[in-house]
Amino acid sequence: MEVVTMTEAMTGTAAETAGGTAAGAAAGPSAGTYEVVVVGGGTAGLSAALVLGRARRRTLVVDEGEPRNAPAAHMQGYLTRDGMPPAAFLAEGRREVEGYGVEIVRGRVTDVVRDGAGEFDVTLGSGDRVHARRLIVTTGLADEMPSVPGVAERFGRDVLHCPYCHGWEVRDQAFGVLAATPMSVHQALMVGQWSKDVTFFLHTVAEDELSDEDLRRLAAAGVAVVPGEVADLVVEDGRLTGVRLADGTTHDRSVLFVAPRPVPRTGLLERLGAELRETPFGSYPVVDPTGLTSVPGVWAAGNAAGFAEQVVNAASAGYRAAATLNGELLFADLDAAIARGQG
Repeated sequence: MEVVTMTEAMTGTAAETAGGTAAGAAAGPSAGTYEVVVVGGGTAGLSAALVLGRARRRTLVVDEGEPRNAPAAHMQGYLTRDGMPPAAFLAEGRREVEGYGVEIVRGRVTDVVRDGAGEFDVTLGSGDRVHARRLIVTTGLADEMPSVPGVAERFGRDVLHCPYCHGWEVRDQAFGVLAATPMSVHQALMVGQWSKDVTFFLHTVAEDELSDEDLRRLAAAGVAVVPGEVADLVVEDGRLTGVRLADGTTHDRSVLFVAPRPVPRTGLLERLGAELRETPFGSYPVVDPTGLTSVPGVWAAGNAAGFAEQVVNAASAGYRAAATLNGELLFADLDAAIARGQG
């Protein structure tokens, strides 16, 4: 099935949000060695950088400016920040981080090479090169959308994916759920907590692919099951009003939930030889509870480490990785001093 990557499809407000992620960032890094380079300036990366800056670690954040939640007008479920626009949240995060001397540059890390001392040479797309004692990778993931016309363009408005993120705002409206796989039954059942008017469009999933248990649960939840491929969305006066099937029939709906295919951005981790684990939602690095990967000196946090990390989870993971990394550096330096006879 053809898909559309949200990074490519973002227009208007979404693109402006993504483009503004590194607004005000320095044009390039300072020359020399950093104690830590954070690859990715979203929630996890900025949270890690905040901890490191406060710990007086010389830290560089390299931010490509493509946050996963750019299409959303607001973020939810983050205590004291509920309803805050993602762009405003990241701008405030950058302001806080830079207040502790952390450098933030807009750009892409194109290569990372581990040297003989177990540290890292980092190359940016600009051609700049820096050295890092440790790395935190928070490159996140991209969402690939089903190729139904209108879905990618309306994602984050009335085409949604997460009821925890948006369910309250669209509660009691007429919901549709677009099946991507038989696992979409779970989504159709979940969204029923926010509306009792739910229609499950099987789209490319055959009805006989659903188990008897699936069908019983859908019936018990009052979810209407509609077979047949979805052709496009009906939009009137700038809002979703229906879902049209390939046979021409239209079902009135004001919200459509979809399940994008997540594509983890693990290229740098793979280049470093990090062990990956296969999941139903893509391949992610094997990490310990602090985010440490199988590569010594390299941590991963946020959606770079797992599919289900929400903003609040990503902030926690970045904090935990940075605090652990800082302690490791501290004791490594003390042990080195002892070995040199300075203890």
